[in-house]
Amino acid sequence: MTRPVVGLTTYAEAARFGPHDTFAAVLPLSYVRAVHAAGGRAVLITPDAPDVDALDGLDAIMFTGGADVDPARYGEPAHPATYVRPERDAAELLLMRAAVDADLPVLGVCRGMQVMTVLYGGALHQHLPEVLGADTHRPVNGPTFAEHPVRLAAGSLAHRILGESATVNSFHHQGVKDLPERLRATGWCPDDGLVEAVEDPERTFVLGVQWHPEELSDSRLFDALVAAARSRQPVHH
Repeated sequence: MTRPVVGLTTYAEAARFGPHDTFAAVLPLSYVRAVHAAGGRAVLITPDAPDVDALDGLDAIMFTGGADVDPARYGEPAHPATYVRPERDAAELLLMRAAVDADLPVLGVCRGMQVMTVLYGGALHQHLPEVLGADTHRPVNGPTFAEHPVRLAAGSLAHRILGESATVNSFHHQGVKDLPERLRATGWCPDDGLVEAVEDPERTFVLGVQWHPEELSDSRLFDALVAAARSRQPVHH
């Protein structure tokens, strides 16, 4: 059977190749490895020249981590700690809208969940330390990721994949503030109530998680995404 093809959005950032500084489309290889380990075939989607034809041939798409979504997208001025890439926002909002409309399986990771929130008409907390009074979701010192539990809503897609609860990692300073009715919150951090998972119950697989599953040994989210992608492939007899 042909591997289902999963598109991965990429960062557009300054990078160094040997002695040369350049502006590059880059992505941590952990995302690619996670898709391949789950039986998919990862292809990278760059944020330049955005067009919905980037979805042609894909069986699923993952929106990866990175810079903050431009607060202008939800009608707020930028906080001093907000770091944006407007070109990436434009490309990913275009692709995510088309993917959702086509019922293509969609997984949003960290920033990807925040893009999903904004696409559906929601808004974000721009700097969680000011909201929560602590850096509990993005360590300033110590380990790279924070670790905490999430609880998941019974009957949700997230619950079917991960069960009632899971221990996750996180590295983000923004989070969901307001959600429109069409996008459901289905996961929360029990320590502070911050939304950790969102999904569209009217679609086959549209799920966003605030943590970084590509850096965990738990592969169930990627297994589920690839399984949803495989179900879209034609059956050959």
